[in-house]
Amino acid sequence: IRCHPLLFRIAEDDEAALPLERTVARLAREYVVGGVDGEALLGVGGLTRYEGVKLRHRALLWGMYVHESARGRGLADAIVEALVAEARVSEIEQVVLTIIAGNQRAIRLYERWGCRQYGLEPRAVKVGREYLDEILMVLAAGQEPRASGGR
Repeated sequence: IRCHPLLFRIAEDDEAALPLERTVARLAREYVVGGVDGEALLGVGGLTRYEGVKLRHRALLWGMYVHESARGRGLADAIVEALVAEARVSEIEQVVLTIIAGNQRAIRLYERWGCRQYGLEPRAVKVGREYLDEILMVLAAGQEPRASGGR
């Protein structure tokens, strides 16, 4: 978030202000995958199932990030693969996500996995005086992954 504030909808200040107990409780309800090298966290992504009888078939893929030093080595695909596998095991039928428009690397990643754009929310994020649009994407979790050639 700190290195690329225009690529994320969450502000570093918002996350830093959360009490540790609240963060721990939130993460306990979610599925989070990370890639590490020794003690260094190189990548992370999360999956949160929607609550309620009418929405439990859906989940949100969030927080996807791979450190610059680890890019191009398949870590992003491995994280998405683990999140999609968890969605399938959990009988989640649909995974939704958002990407700041213009983040071509992320768009290509999710398209490799079969995600498709279903909308664009204009001015979804405001950073200072600048507005950023968000691309809305969806993946039918029951379909086979397409990323085998992308690693």
